[in-house]
Amino acid sequence: MPPKKKDDGAKAAPAFLGRIGTNLKIGIVGLPNVGKSTFFNVLTKSSATAENFPFCTIDPNESRVPVPDARFEFLCEHWQPASKVPAFLNVVDIAGLVKGAHEGKGLGNAFLSNISACDAIYHVIRAFPGEEVVHVEGDVDPSRDLDIIHEELRLKDIEYLNKHMDNIERAVLRGGDKSKKHEYETLKKVREALESSKWVRNITFDAKEIDVLNNHLFITAKPVIYLVNLSEKDYSRKKNKWLPKIKEWIDTNDAGATVILFSGEFESNLLDFTSDEEREKYLKEHNAQSALEKIIVNGYKALGLIYFFTSGKDEVRAWTIQRGAKAPQAAGRIHTDMEKGFIMPECMAFNDFKEAGFRSETFYIIQAAGKYKQKGREYVVEDGDILFIKFNAGAGLTAKKK
Repeated sequence: MPPKKKDDGAKAAPAFLGRIGTNLKIGIVGLPNVGKSTFFNVLTKSSATAENFPFCTIDPNESRVPVPDARFEFLCEHWQPASKVPAFLNVVDIAGLVKGAHEGKGLGNAFLSNISACDAIYHVIRAFPGEEVVHVEGDVDPSRDLDIIHEELRLKDIEYLNKHMDNIERAVLRGGDKSKKHEYETLKKVREALESSKWVRNITFDAKEIDVLNNHLFITAKPVIYLVNLSEKDYSRKKNKWLPKIKEWIDTNDAGATVILFSGEFESNLLDFTSDEEREKYLKEHNAQSALEKIIVNGYKALGLIYFFTSGKDEVRAWTIQRGAKAPQAAGRIHTDMEKGFIMPECMAFNDFKEAGFRSETFYIIQAAGKYKQKGREYVVEDGDILFIKFNAGAGLTAKKK
C-alpha cells in the first residue's frame, strides 16, 4: 500500500462569483443627496465635492483607504520597521441614481457603467430628516429608495441579458450548437430570476454556472453592504423611526445581507477634532464609536480579499490576495520571479507569533514549538499568515531567456 500523502493544509477553493484579482473596487451607490459623498469624504479624508444638489459628483471619485488591523499594528510595534505598508481598500464614489436611470434618465447610463466597473457595493440609505438637504423624490422614505435602486440595477441587468441572449438562443435552439447549451441554460436561469424581481447573487449556482456568470459580471451579482445613514442624534441613541421598515425590506429582498448603521454627520464632526483628547470627549458625550473601521473591514471581506504578512526590521507589509489563493500565487504578489522560481513557503500563524511576546527569541520559541512550518505548493494561504517564501532566484531569468 502506497504511503498516505502528507496533509499540507490544502483545501479546495470555492467557486468565486465575481472578478478574479486583487485590484478590486467597491462602489458607493444610492439616490442623490443620501450622504454618499459625505461618507466618501470621511472615509478617505479627502475633499470630494459634497453639495446640496443632485449630480454634484459628475465623475467618479476614487481613493485608497488603509484597512485597519490590530495584527498589522502589533507587527509594526514589534519590529519597528523602516517601512510600513498596510492593505488598502479601493473605494469609488459614484453619483446618484434616479428612477429611470437604466433608460438613461438623470445621468444614469454613465453611472450604471461605473457600478459595472466595481466589484462590490456600499448602498447608502438615507434615514435622516432635514428640509435643508433636498431629497430627489420629495420626502424621506428609505423603503421606496431601496426599491428604486433595486429595480434600476435589476432592469439594467435584464437589458444587458436580452442583448446577449438573442445570439446564444438562436445558436442553441435553431442551430443546434451544443457548445453553447450550458451557457444558454445558465443565462436562462438568470433571466428567470431577474424577471421574478430577484438579484443574481441571491440565487444558488454550481461551479460551472459561476464560470459562465464570471464572463458576464452582472451588476446584481455583486455583494452589497447596506449603510444606513442616520442623524447624529439617532446614531447616538441607536433609534430611528425608519429602521424597522428598512430591516423588513432587507429581510424580504436580501436576507442575510450585511447592514451597518452610521452617521455622516457624526463622522464629519469627529474628523474635525485635531487632538485625541477632544475626540475621546466627543465620543464619550455621544456614547458612540465611529463605524468606519467596521465599514472598511466588511467592504474588504465583501470583495473576497484577505492578506498575509511579511515582516522584519526593513518592512512590515500586508499583501492582498484573493481568498483561496495558494502559496505560489501569494509569492507572485511579492514578485513574479518568486512565483516562477517558487520552492516553498515557511509560515506561522499570527496568533502564535503574538503569544510568543515581545522578545528577541520570539522566532526560535515558535520554531521550537513546531508552529513555524514548511508548506508545499498546494498550501492555501490563510488570512493573517506570516510568510517567508523560498524560491530559486535564477528561475525568472531562465524563463526570460527561453
